[in-house]
Amino acid sequence: MMKRLFATGAVLAAFALSSAANASERMHGLSIFGDLKYPPGFSHFDYVNPDAPKGGELSQVGPNVLFNQGFLTFDSLNSFILRGTAAQGMELTFDSLMVRAADEPDALYGLIAKSVSRTEDGNSIAFHLRKEARFHDGTPLTAEDAAFSLRLLMEKGHPLISQNMREVKEIAAPDPHTLIIVFTGEQTRDLPLFIAQLPIFSKAYYTAHEFDQTTLEPPLGSGPYKVKTVRPGRSITYERVKNYWARNLNVNVGRWNFGEIRFEYFRDRTAQFEAFKAGAYLLREEFTAKYWATEYNFPAMEDGRVKRVTLRDDTPSGAQGWFINLRREKFADPRLREALSYAFDFEWMNRNQFYGLYDRTESFFEKSPMKAEGLPSAAELTLLEPFRESLPPEVFGPPVTPPVSDGSGRDRAMLRRAAELMNEAGWTVENGRRVNEDGDVLSIEFVSDEPTWERIIAPYVATLRRLGVDANIRFIDSAQYQERLKSYDFDITVMRYSLLPTPGVELRSYWHSDFADQPGSRNLSGIANPAVDALIEKVIAAETREEQITAGRALDRVLRAGHYWVPQWYKALHHIAMWDRFGRPEEKPAYARGIIDTWWSKDAKE
Repeated sequence: MMKRLFATGAVLAAFALSSAANASERMHGLSIFGDLKYPPGFSHFDYVNPDAPKGGELSQVGPNVLFNQGFLTFDSLNSFILRGTAAQGMELTFDSLMVRAADEPDALYGLIAKSVSRTEDGNSIAFHLRKEARFHDGTPLTAEDAAFSLRLLMEKGHPLISQNMREVKEIAAPDPHTLIIVFTGEQTRDLPLFIAQLPIFSKAYYTAHEFDQTTLEPPLGSGPYKVKTVRPGRSITYERVKNYWARNLNVNVGRWNFGEIRFEYFRDRTAQFEAFKAGAYLLREEFTAKYWATEYNFPAMEDGRVKRVTLRDDTPSGAQGWFINLRREKFADPRLREALSYAFDFEWMNRNQFYGLYDRTESFFEKSPMKAEGLPSAAELTLLEPFRESLPPEVFGPPVTPPVSDGSGRDRAMLRRAAELMNEAGWTVENGRRVNEDGDVLSIEFVSDEPTWERIIAPYVATLRRLGVDANIRFIDSAQYQERLKSYDFDITVMRYSLLPTPGVELRSYWHSDFADQPGSRNLSGIANPAVDALIEKVIAAETREEQITAGRALDRVLRAGHYWVPQWYKALHHIAMWDRFGRPEEKPAYARGIIDTWWSKDAKE
């Protein structure tokens, strides 16, 4: 039976008597450091067209996934549990208490919640819900639904949700339109914002239906879209809810304009591209440099029916690379992990395979003020000094950066250094193969579910083989791949951490030791480092942006010195190809593509 959290009468009374519960002190928005761009009663976000027509269709291959969603296939419509591989876009069917402004680093404004108030110590927060909030079947959405949803997610939700809600002490709905959350006093600064963006479910629906099971039955939602048609593993279509209860709220004016949104699934990128050329779907973000540079020469492109646009990407690039599974004993020595960086020739690959479109990723906070550069500042050293004895000396010098090759693909200096590091780590060459003192062969398997990665991984594997490593690539189907990631059954795999402009509690799930053995976390390398843990807490508890930047830079130095990955590449642009069927606002939001929620169809008929 699900554990229930109830606020005691004393706690509720204390909250009711506090100054933060006073209606005159209610806030229309939240941000981590208190800075809000939009005033109370604003008409709409600056980056939307408030007169955008409604209707028409957007069809695409989805560029992002949330929690247990998959890129290549799906077998469930439940995005918020660990089990199964869910369809992209299911978050469109649920409203949340508040919604993010895409032109601010971390600001939220009221959606289901009209306003919010907090106690002075920040240990309790009240969301004041709109009386007009409704589910798609017309039933009221109340504070009891919200309280039920948060309890459900804490108890049975995906670990990336439940683990990040550990500092929630009590939840209560003292009346139909007030939700109160009491924290332990050890909560992170951004935990209220994290909670405010979680989906709100119907208590009645999930009392009658099991929440923690995979299902292809469309759930009852309250958001701007609902599921229309499902073709498991092939496509899912959402239709706009015409009587959507929040369609006229300021946070939604000019948004959610498409009559239908369809996500298409393909087993590989070649099939994706050919289907786009044939008009099987209308928009794609191009992630394959070769296609962008050489393949957009088909008839529809040449006669103007297909267009390409480049959108700036002001978000932090984050960290993309080959992440090394430290749970496997063979990767325990950081010198071996460092050697793997010397075996990868980015300069050759960028010139010969990427047409020079990418820059090298150096930092876990790439394209962010938190990227460490130069020597540590005095403020950084204050954070690092307590761990000096346990940290490699590189932490206290210029940050570790990936080596730069001569671009030949066979840089002898880099190969020589890789061999030296492998020897130092105890992996020496016997009969052409790397072995340790016990005679175990050094084998490394790269795991992927995308065959198009072969041309990228193959040259890297060839170099490792020249160094005596028994390296190979294993391509498996998407469902099996997701299960292997959840259980950490791999040697090396690719991951990109897309960091927020103001990073918060999600950092724990990326690199904190509490998530090293938690199934389904994003800590793929299994990092379990006390200094990393402490610095993550400094980042998410910072009182000012300056303090957060300092802590982030210190964290970046420690992570980079750990050689947990082989950094890959990034570009500060979105390459968008589309059939000429769309309109878009003059201004793009700084921290989002804005395509799904702010563009519109030229075919709109409403």
